[in-house]
Amino acid sequence: MSKHLKEVKVYTTEYCPYCDRAKKLLDRKQIDYKVIDLSSDPDELAKLKEKTGLKTVPQIFIGEELIGGFQELSLLESSGELDKKILFST
Repeated sequence: MSKHLKEVKVYTTEYCPYCDRAKKLLDRKQIDYKVIDLSSDPDELAKLKEKTGLKTVPQIFIGEELIGGFQELSLLESSGELDKKILFST
């Protein structure tokens, strides 16, 4: 059984300290992620907020699952659940 990583996406805006913290945590764990910067696209940012119900960034997805923002990411890491969440077996 081989293990694969789910895609991680981080929706951000410029000058967002929590976005920076989330990216640093992922970098420290050597987890690849895609950054979607919505600073110059307020319409897309509004759509994302409406879709998820969250009012702030970062908004972090693992696979298709919204895990929340930096605080939720940090809680997943401290509980040991982050590694489990990004892996899926085939």
